[in-house]
Amino acid sequence: MSHFRPTIEVLATSVGAARLDLLGGADRIELCENDPQGGTTPSAGTIETVLELAEPHGTPVHVMIRPRGGGFVFDPDEQAVMLRDVATAVRLGAHGLVVGALTADGDVDVRLLVQLVETAAGRSITFHRAVDVARTIEVAVEVAFDLGCDRVLTSGGAPTAAEGAPMLAQLVRNARDGKVVMAGGGITAGTVRDIVADTLVPEIHVSARGFRTTGASPSPPGMVGVTAGPGPDWPTNGWPAPDIEHLARIRDALVDVAPSGRFGAAG
Repeated sequence: MSHFRPTIEVLATSVGAARLDLLGGADRIELCENDPQGGTTPSAGTIETVLELAEPHGTPVHVMIRPRGGGFVFDPDEQAVMLRDVATAVRLGAHGLVVGALTADGDVDVRLLVQLVETAAGRSITFHRAVDVARTIEVAVEVAFDLGCDRVLTSGGAPTAAEGAPMLAQLVRNARDGKVVMAGGGITAGTVRDIVADTLVPEIHVSARGFRTTGASPSPPGMVGVTAGPGPDWPTNGWPAPDIEHLARIRDALVDVAPSGRFGAAG
C-alpha cells in the first residue's frame, strides 16, 4: 500500500454541530445526541434538518440508534424503540445507521442485530464501540460482520485508539470482503497520523470536541439546580460544538500517510 488518506467521520450532536462539521470538511457525519452519555438517538427533526444541510455537500449522514446511555444490554421495550427508530431514520433518508447491542454475557445480541439490519433496508450499518466491552473483541467484530454490518467502530478494546493500535492492526488484517474497521476513541491531531500509519485503518472517527457561546450571560454564581450539561459546572451560556480548527489539523496530519510497518501493518 502506498500513501493514502482514510475517510474522516466526525461526530455531530446537533444541527449546529453538523453545520460546523460540513464547514470543516467531514467526509461523513455520525449524528447523535447526548454525547456525555456516549450518544443516543437524535430526534426526527434533527435527522431531517441535518440531511437537508448535508445534501448539497454530498456528505453521508449516519444516525446513531441507541435508546439511552449506559450499557448495551437492552430490554424488550428498548429493542422495540430501536427498531422503530431505525425505520424512522430510513424513512427520513439517512444514509446509514450506527447500532450495537450485547447480551448479558458480553456477546453480540444476534437476534436483535439481525432485526436491526433487516429493518435498515440496505442502508450502511456501523456496529459501534459496544464491541470494545464485548467478552472477546475479535469474535464480536467477526459476528457483527457476518450478520451484515459494513463497518465496526472500535478503539481496539482500549481506552483510546492509540493504546489499542496493536488490536486495531490485527482487526484490519482480519477484515475481508470490503468490511471496514474504523478507529475511534480519543483521536487527536497529535495521535492520528501514527494510528493510521501503524494500523492501516481505512476510516477514522473523531469528535474534535469544542464549545461555542450563545451570547447569553453566564448563570449567576451559586445558582443551584440548573445545569446545561453533564455536570454542575457545565456553562449555561453555550453549547458543545466541534472545534473546526482542530479538525483542520487532523486533516492536515493525514496528508500522504505511509504505512509504518509496526504491528505487522506493512501495507
